[in-house]
Amino acid sequence: MEERYRTLQRKIILITLLVSLAPLITLGALIYEQFARMYAEKITQQMTYRSRGLAQAVELFLKERTAILCSMADTHNFNDIIDERRLSHIFEIMNSRAGGFVDLGVIDCNGQHLAYIGPYDLKGLNYYQQAWFGEVMARGVYISDVYMGYRRLPHFIIAVRRNQKDHTWILRATIDSEVFERILKPGRVGKTGDVFIVNKNGVYQTQPRFGGKTLAKSNLPINSFGADTTILETKNGEGQRVMLAGSWIHNGKWLLVVRQGVRQEMRGLFSARYAGIGIILSGIVGIVLMTVFTTRMTINRLKEADMKAAELNAQLMQSDKLAALGKVAAGVAHEINNPLQVIVQQIGWMEDLLEEEELKQSENIEEFGKAIKKIEDHVERARKVVHGMLGYARKMEPHLEDVDVNAVIRQTIDLLGNYARINNITIKTELSTDLPIIAADGSQLQQVFMNLVSNAIDAIGKNGTIEIKSRKSGSEIHIEVSDSGPGIPEQMQKRIFDPFFTTKETGKGVGLGLWITHNIVEKLGGSISVKSRVGQGTTFTVQIPVAIPEKK
Repeated sequence: MEERYRTLQRKIILITLLVSLAPLITLGALIYEQFARMYAEKITQQMTYRSRGLAQAVELFLKERTAILCSMADTHNFNDIIDERRLSHIFEIMNSRAGGFVDLGVIDCNGQHLAYIGPYDLKGLNYYQQAWFGEVMARGVYISDVYMGYRRLPHFIIAVRRNQKDHTWILRATIDSEVFERILKPGRVGKTGDVFIVNKNGVYQTQPRFGGKTLAKSNLPINSFGADTTILETKNGEGQRVMLAGSWIHNGKWLLVVRQGVRQEMRGLFSARYAGIGIILSGIVGIVLMTVFTTRMTINRLKEADMKAAELNAQLMQSDKLAALGKVAAGVAHEINNPLQVIVQQIGWMEDLLEEEELKQSENIEEFGKAIKKIEDHVERARKVVHGMLGYARKMEPHLEDVDVNAVIRQTIDLLGNYARINNITIKTELSTDLPIIAADGSQLQQVFMNLVSNAIDAIGKNGTIEIKSRKSGSEIHIEVSDSGPGIPEQMQKRIFDPFFTTKETGKGVGLGLWITHNIVEKLGGSISVKSRVGQGTTFTVQIPVAIPEKK
């Protein structure tokens, strides 16, 4: 039975957890997925805006410097501009208007550096073989990639070509890399944020914050960046996931890249994920604990209900048995009683015959007497059974009268005193003197005490003591009948008041005495209980309500 309860408990817990947790986990996963998608879109937008904003700043920087350089070239002729004093004045004007220029020089169509203002000794050098010289001569305006050149330092230039009468010349300016870096610096957000520029070949044009240097080859997938701002996810040299946002500038010659560690960008999402997981786990633990607790409580209540139902079924079965017994008791009693009367008459006749002189002389006269005595004993036993069955079948209601309980007890002792003395059994009494007169059925109450005392005598057998006590307790009178007999085993005590159940040896009891006693006490509105320990005797306690005679 316990295994069935455990199996049922496991099934209830499993089904409850499945029904409870499946929607919770599914809902949590959907919410997290939706939140992650929205968060990723937000990060993508942020990096896109950052990349576009920086790209526009760089484009504006280059256009402003190019416009100023073109303006200076357009407003000055060749003879004036090769004058270094004049060129120095122009250089000051350019830096005051925009800033960011490192030096300024004039180069003729043969590549000869004619005039120079700046920190390096470049005057007189020839640039005819430099790649940028050919580009500016061909295009008119040119912004170079970063290169080393004669300075042996990474830099890039802006150069414009002008044609005046018999002279073609170039006004060239070097851009301050620190100013350029200041434009990119705001895009380096957080611990992993970086911004840099590479050319179409993936060569760094600016110094990256992590993992690389100017003019070094990068590992960026340049061909993966489209015409518009492109967002990519890749891994850096240390195997960490990074997000890239790239925007083309300088007419598609340079790529401005915003790089951010995924963990850095996603820290808000990770925090939300951990918080969500914590909440879900807390909910799961709470659901599991409550499920186990409520299931165990339900199973325990189910056990109690099943036990009560089993007890009720047993009582109903007992009631059915007793009802059936009541229906047949009268008929069976009458059917048995008539043959018993005949047997009694015949026994009397046989006893008379044994008194005749002829039979007295018989050798078997003593055996005849023993046989008749056995017949009488068994007839008496059968008569008692019939009497008990008739008493049950009639279901006689108690006839209320004024009853002195102590007096009834004394009368019972007088009737059974001789039987007790024969067996060397002492009956002691401790009767309270303040017991009130109650309304009860004296004869039925005496039958109760007769059954209890006679059972006590039979239980002791020889040499013992019976104690009878009476006392008033609240609205009840308690009568205790204790014996010094062998006691009743615990497993038998639950059945002691069942009909036809007896602890006596076969042939010495029919098991109706305590059953009748129990019924009488209940009809009187009281109760009877038993306490017994093997080897220490037995105590029956009868509790009778105090009903004053006026209300009988």
